[in-house]
Amino acid sequence: MNSTPFTFPKIGIRPTIDGRLGGVRESLETSTMQMAQTLADFYTNNLRYLNGSPVECVISDSNIGGIREAADCEEKFQREGVGLSITVTPCWCYGSETMDMDPHRPKAIWGFNGTERPGAVYLAAALAGHTQKGLPAFGIYGKDVLDSGDLSIPEDVAEKLLSFAKAGIAVAYMRGKSYLSMGGTSMGIAGSVVDSVFWQKYLGMRVEAIDMTEFIGRMNNDMYDPLEFKKAFEWVQKNCKQGKDYNDQAHIRTRDQHDKEWIDSIKMALIARDLMVGNPKLKDLGFGEQSKGHFSIAAGFQGQRQWTDYFPNGDFMEAILNSSFDWNGKRAPYMLATENDALNAAGMLFGQLLTNSAQVFADLRTYWSPDAVSRVSDGYQLEGLASDGILHLINSGSAALDGTGEQSDLDGKPSMKPHWDISDEEVQKCLKQTSWHPSMGEYFPGGGMSSRFRTKGGMDATMIRINLADGLGPCIQIAEGWTVDLPDEVHDTLDSRTNPTWPTTWFAPRLNGTGVFCSTYEVMNNWGANHCVMTAGHVGDLYITLASMLRIPVYMHNVDRNRIFRPSAWRSFGTNNLESADFRACQSYGPLYS
Repeated sequence: MNSTPFTFPKIGIRPTIDGRLGGVRESLETSTMQMAQTLADFYTNNLRYLNGSPVECVISDSNIGGIREAADCEEKFQREGVGLSITVTPCWCYGSETMDMDPHRPKAIWGFNGTERPGAVYLAAALAGHTQKGLPAFGIYGKDVLDSGDLSIPEDVAEKLLSFAKAGIAVAYMRGKSYLSMGGTSMGIAGSVVDSVFWQKYLGMRVEAIDMTEFIGRMNNDMYDPLEFKKAFEWVQKNCKQGKDYNDQAHIRTRDQHDKEWIDSIKMALIARDLMVGNPKLKDLGFGEQSKGHFSIAAGFQGQRQWTDYFPNGDFMEAILNSSFDWNGKRAPYMLATENDALNAAGMLFGQLLTNSAQVFADLRTYWSPDAVSRVSDGYQLEGLASDGILHLINSGSAALDGTGEQSDLDGKPSMKPHWDISDEEVQKCLKQTSWHPSMGEYFPGGGMSSRFRTKGGMDATMIRINLADGLGPCIQIAEGWTVDLPDEVHDTLDSRTNPTWPTTWFAPRLNGTGVFCSTYEVMNNWGANHCVMTAGHVGDLYITLASMLRIPVYMHNVDRNRIFRPSAWRSFGTNNLESADFRACQSYGPLYS
């Protein structure tokens, strides 16, 4: 079953040229088109879509010297499904005649830094035109002067090219898709009051909604692939070990009840996926309408309490769909938020599209100060990255199993990787480090199984949250940091104070002495909601670039200034306090799809 049954946006490359015939243009035709082809090869060799296939590029049929050729290029881009564009040139061109005028398409300009021809002069002129016309574009200008005809891509240019493309593909991929709200508001959580205006105007997506009785109907009427259910059931029996029952005597359930809960949990996972992306097998079973799905790339399951008071919780469903593997093997995760927290679902979606990897949904549950840890653990002293305290990321067993940290990056450090880079051995390690426990009866009277694991320490990680503020709209906070290891006895002492059946990540943000990042306590104290998303890697800069494309301000982050990459128009709103300038720019331009 393909987890990404959608078409992917292509990168449009626009080679622009000095339009003066009679010696000037003719001398530049070959080198300009070579620059475009070099960029296309660079992207194809370095970027992949969610399904693992190389990113596709579309190059204008001719160099663009004026409006006629710009229009021909645009016609081709529309026909070929181009979702973002980058204009490249080694020379002077006619700025306002050659620019990309599509208001919704993320766009960048790479002006060659050479002295023989003024590609950088065109870059400055064209960016000024974009700013004047209200069409923000990213400017890419290398630090070092290169010789004419040099087709290499300097490292600083490559970094910006990749940042722009990753964020631009995310923007273009989201457009026209949907968020599927499975149920309504969970326990009064504001994030699960789904704001369709946010999804429509900022992300270009629609909100689809179903009642949770759809699950009951499909379960009762066998609206799922029975062969896949059998395969999934056998896989679960082999790979999902059931652990200790931590319930008190009044809430302990029988073996028969556990077996029934496992069956229902597996069916729920199949049904949730089918609701999101459809399943052609359902048509063969006589369920033509149900086979189509809701064209959803992100979803949320309300669960508590109207479902979980009577039926198994959604922990297994959410954990396995959010992971990069299941009974069908390795595949792209399905973004499914606990408690229908649509804002966290959006954050998970952003992280997945920027990194092609699984995301961890978690509560930002507790700040543990060094003194508090020492007090409850017989004097243990936090040290190293954790010396200023740690944050406890934990939720009710729904986090992606990739979050165990049993996958390794190229340096051997724990990570969460794109599914095509995960080895079979790493899949087995993730499964072995995860145990499944009968859910706590006072939380989940309807039963279900909750996962338990501990994230390995030493993972570079980024914690983010999208919030909605009345009068402002969506806004984002970002905290780069690391996962932390604790001695077993210390972990057990701290972890058991909350719920021993849930997965735990100990997180230490990177402190830089600026704003709220003066202490770990202040990061916790200024977090905007009860939930967060954890992404592998220090990728706060990618989130900032994506947010600027969508016109969502970032009000809290610890990303170094030299890593921040926003459209050149943002400079017009201030070059000193970039956070304030970001707010002014986003307010001035408004939502991308307004």
